[in-house]
Amino acid sequence: MRIEPRQLPDTLPFLGDIPPLLTRLYAARGVLSEAELDKSLARLIPFKQLKGIDAAVELLVTALEQRQRILIVGDFDADGATASTVGTLGLRLLGAAHVDYLVPNRFDYGYGLTPEIVEVALTRDPQLLITVDNGISSVEGVAAAKKAGLKVLVTDHHLPGDELPLADAIVNPNQPGCEFPSKALAGVGVIFYVLMALRARLRELGWYASTPQPNIGELLDLVALGSVADVVPLDANNRILVHQGLERIRAGRARPGIKAILEVAKRDHARITSTDLGFIVGPRLNAAGRLDDMSLGIECLLTDDAATAREMAAQLDGMNQDRKSIEQGMQREALAQLKDLPVESMPFGLCLFDPEWHQGVIGILASRMKERYFRPTIAFADAGDGLLKGSGRSVQGFHIRDALSVVAAQHPNLITKYGGHAMAAGLTLPEENFPLFAEAFDAEVRRQLREEDLTGRLLSDGTLAVEEFHLELARALRHAGPWGQHFPEPLFHGVFQLVEQRVVGERHLKVVLRSECGSVKLDGIAFGIDRDIWPNPTIKWVELAYKLDLNEFRGNETVQLMIAHIEPR
Repeated sequence: MRIEPRQLPDTLPFLGDIPPLLTRLYAARGVLSEAELDKSLARLIPFKQLKGIDAAVELLVTALEQRQRILIVGDFDADGATASTVGTLGLRLLGAAHVDYLVPNRFDYGYGLTPEIVEVALTRDPQLLITVDNGISSVEGVAAAKKAGLKVLVTDHHLPGDELPLADAIVNPNQPGCEFPSKALAGVGVIFYVLMALRARLRELGWYASTPQPNIGELLDLVALGSVADVVPLDANNRILVHQGLERIRAGRARPGIKAILEVAKRDHARITSTDLGFIVGPRLNAAGRLDDMSLGIECLLTDDAATAREMAAQLDGMNQDRKSIEQGMQREALAQLKDLPVESMPFGLCLFDPEWHQGVIGILASRMKERYFRPTIAFADAGDGLLKGSGRSVQGFHIRDALSVVAAQHPNLITKYGGHAMAAGLTLPEENFPLFAEAFDAEVRRQLREEDLTGRLLSDGTLAVEEFHLELARALRHAGPWGQHFPEPLFHGVFQLVEQRVVGERHLKVVLRSECGSVKLDGIAFGIDRDIWPNPTIKWVELAYKLDLNEFRGNETVQLMIAHIEPR
């Protein structure tokens, strides 16, 4: 693992009256003006810039006026769950008479609006079908819905294929011809924008002349959760959405389901950060879709009853524990497949398969292997009927969905279907094609990446001076975000004397450190350390990459280093 300095522009921008350190941190993350730090809703990109938004709104206005039955078809991850919830609650808020949702079980139907899911949808007798976080690749599914006489609105954020579905309206910032400046909206962000546009149109039509205008800002906690959990880039627009959602949660105005998940995880809602959404709330919500049926997660978010929410949150927490156990077993099996393979002989693009692996957990496994070996990884599971389902995760500089497109073009009939975006993708292929696909995928990675691209690196924001290890700076950094994908939490590095070390919770290293000059004593924790190395009383000096954080214990706050990388010096 290499620690490299994060690049700064030649000239630092003026970002207002903020500490110089924050100016450097923001500039290193591409912030060019003070306006980009304004996280008020007024700074959101106008919905008018979304292609297809007018057609979508007219469909919805007609549906509301005619009291049509609306069915939302979602996805089985956290983005899909929050998008389904936002669509359902938002349309009800705006006056829809009949709104229901349907989320495919990944093990029975797979991803997206398939013709099979349309058949299930028809049993609900809908008149308008709305996809959230899917649909842009559902050419056959949309055709089946249209043939059945349904109106179809596709809202999605994934990259389209060569052919678009013939829906009545499509809202997707990544569709051809859409000039919306932020291509990074999550699926939940797209449906929230549709609701903003619908409310504006209803206001023009006089729907709220005698009644209060609904506050769809009440849904921003869900938008924040889905955006962070889906690991979309936190550009300026997404940072506004996430910041506003976090403010609602911290103020105690979150949905009962989000509150309940935080309570089960023993997290104080008043201190929550975007990191907590990604690593605490998101995985518990995702567990339902990975192991069983995401309907439990959606119902947890939909309910207005606190007791019901706590009961469902406890079920989600139990599922997450089961998911962790399954994941750890799969990791051991994946490592066993690779243990005798020297790094220099390892494929540039890893493809792993075991017939016993769980379909719902292969995405996490791919992520873990990518983090360990620093190369694009696809993990496969048996999907039945002679097919394999794969879930891939990529590294910076390699667009995995486009790579699958290249492989598919070079080898017709090798892949049954695929989709995704730059850092994550999914695919299905016949089991007999796995060896040829693994070879073709490796060749494509080798075409694009060099060996030196496959060594892990951490980008550091520099070293902190002794006088900077204080609570005020730690608090300022915590609230300077929201931090996330493409807008990473500040990471610093330095050499420290190792005073104390002990293992807690099986694989976490608690340490006491002294600054290099010896004048400051600090606590630190490193998660998931290598037990073959740590603890080691012979190691007296270490080089760290760390985040400056706060630790609260019995009402007292102290500075704590969250250690991202530790190695002996």
